[in-house]
Amino acid sequence: MEKFLRKIVPKSIFDFYHFILAFLGDLIYKFPSKTIKIIGITGTNGKTTTAEMIAKIFEMAGYKIALLDSVRFKISQKEEINTLRMTMPGRFFIQRFLRKAVNSGCQYAILEVTSEGIKQHRHKFIKFDVAVFTNLAPEHIESHGSFEKYREAKGKLFRATKNIHIINIDDENANYFLKFPAKKKITFGLEKGDFNLKDTNLKVQILGQFNLYNALTAFSVAKTFGIDEKIIKEALEKFEGVPGRMEEVISKPFKVIVDYAFTPNALEKVYQALGLKFKVRSSKLICVLGACGGGRDKWKRPVLGKLAAKYCDEIIITNEDPYDEDPMEIINQVAEGAGQKAKKILDRREAIIKALKLSGKDDIVVITGKGCEPSICLADGKKIPWDDRKIAKEEFYKIYEKI
Repeated sequence: MEKFLRKIVPKSIFDFYHFILAFLGDLIYKFPSKTIKIIGITGTNGKTTTAEMIAKIFEMAGYKIALLDSVRFKISQKEEINTLRMTMPGRFFIQRFLRKAVNSGCQYAILEVTSEGIKQHRHKFIKFDVAVFTNLAPEHIESHGSFEKYREAKGKLFRATKNIHIINIDDENANYFLKFPAKKKITFGLEKGDFNLKDTNLKVQILGQFNLYNALTAFSVAKTFGIDEKIIKEALEKFEGVPGRMEEVISKPFKVIVDYAFTPNALEKVYQALGLKFKVRSSKLICVLGACGGGRDKWKRPVLGKLAAKYCDEIIITNEDPYDEDPMEIINQVAEGAGQKAKKILDRREAIIKALKLSGKDDIVVITGKGCEPSICLADGKKIPWDDRKIAKEEFYKIYEKI
């Protein structure tokens, strides 16, 4: 019904509708953001891991926190898995969440803020104390109309946040975000910025340079609120990662890694990190990937395939979240970039089985695109239960039950 209405109703009407919902949510739940400090994190990649790191630091420092990200909703000691398939839910959800957080005595709320959420005014009438920028790469281009408009949407969080801005100075878009006025601006980077690796001497046990950036982001936020550096470092060193983000689900005789990466930038970083950390001369990197449908960013499908061809020894392209699109057509578009060595297997379980059977000692299987997502989204709103991690383990033990 909504798709039909979008075809006949002017965009301005929908924009006003979402604006009114945001206003009513704040009104109905009695302006909760006025009595809790809110940290908003935006960027293309790293939002969830950064949010989880910040939560761990603040909890270790003795604070009660609320956390809303793509993996879970947490208010003090109560939490539930995010099964909505939405990082930044709408229709009063956030304001109700914040009211529960306030009523539970939480002092801080940590929210992932997405460009799609901003586009639908879900950030409106929330008093953000801190706006955090992780990084920016092309994503949601077809939805926003251009990269510039996508960046502009992210910038609206900074325009709305007057207190503190925390910005990744290494990102080429940093100057765009630095132009917005704030009482305090803090930068971070690997070698420069107010906080950097040399000055902080941070150590993390999770894989990938991108996680060093996530740790620096979390460090910057925590220092801004006066948390002791010893506590920050201890929390980050103990941080074991986020479900479905570079998660090692099988260790021997070969490794199976599940990761959420679905953008070209994130996928390349995953492949690079695995190659640097685990790959030995005789081992293979075996990749299972797809691309989500529903008319989303079709431009990136062959780009994902091209990246797989660059880094992977074996490529299996499979179904991911086709929504209303033909899943085989999506697979074919990814395969255009991957070339002749790509195998196309429509059934995602069969694709994972094939990857496991292709693997030998010291090889690495990496399954990307879904992470810990609990379902595959099909046409007409239908969902089927799914978990890449669970499926990989099930099929591994069927094949290698004697190991």
